[in-house]
Amino acid sequence: MINKSIEGIIAAPFTPMSETGEINPGIIIDYAQKLKKDGLSGVFVCGTTGEGMSMTLEERKEIAEEWVKYQENNFKVIVHVGTTSFKQSQELARHAQKIGAYGTSIMGPMFLKPTNIEPLVDFCASVAYAAANIPFFYYHIPIISGIELSMKDYLEIAQKKIPNLAGIKYTHDNLIEMQHCNNVDGGKWTIFNGFDENLFKVLNIGVEAAVGSTYNYMNPIYLSLIKDFKLGNSEAALKKQQKCNDIIALLFENGGPMIAGKAIMKWVGVDCGPCRLPLTNLSDKSLSNLRDVLEAKDFFGLNQ
Repeated sequence: MINKSIEGIIAAPFTPMSETGEINPGIIIDYAQKLKKDGLSGVFVCGTTGEGMSMTLEERKEIAEEWVKYQENNFKVIVHVGTTSFKQSQELARHAQKIGAYGTSIMGPMFLKPTNIEPLVDFCASVAYAAANIPFFYYHIPIISGIELSMKDYLEIAQKKIPNLAGIKYTHDNLIEMQHCNNVDGGKWTIFNGFDENLFKVLNIGVEAAVGSTYNYMNPIYLSLIKDFKLGNSEAALKKQQKCNDIIALLFENGGPMIAGKAIMKWVGVDCGPCRLPLTNLSDKSLSNLRDVLEAKDFFGLNQ
């Protein structure tokens, strides 16, 4: 279970919602078909991009159930079950295992944050144990969780307390530590790169798996980037990363990856609806401006 079993790109999908802010799981059948067609290796659902923390437990279960319907051997479903309550996270983890999800993941609790590794590992262990028969991935995202602890130390301690530990979703810019985590124990752990703009960089340090939001609608160019890199054409790969990063910069100028990303999903054929409060949504004028700048960057041509 803890051997490396995932390579390639996993999307962090948006949670489809209606105009009234209710979840809209009926969209997921078309969503899953698009991601499979675009060559994704799976999905990481109800995480940051999926607005998981803005949803009820029952809503998160319903979304997870719908995604698992489309799971295949080469299209895995990892369910983010993190909350600030380990009891609630255990409930979500048990549910994920029951419905047949490939794995679970949690970020550290954002309220009453642990200040050293041991209580963080204990929190994770309590949740991982609730779904002990499937892989568990820690979600390291200090920019959101505020937990800035050593992942080298985490792996050293967690592997002794979490039998189903499989790796880390590493959403941080410390590439030296990421490389160490990827190499520790003979490369035993799956380390997912969590910043899409760093994909080229992490390929250069041996990280071969990634989870991110722009893969929802830009995966063709990322796969081409990876192909160029593996063929030794680093210059072409770097140019493609730069094109991707230009688009990512536009997202931050137009509401951010979640707000702008949901708008883009509609333009590429999957209407995920609006974001839920406290996120806002783009005005008609802002949407028009975003579309214009994307077209100027040949966004729609890049991902054919």
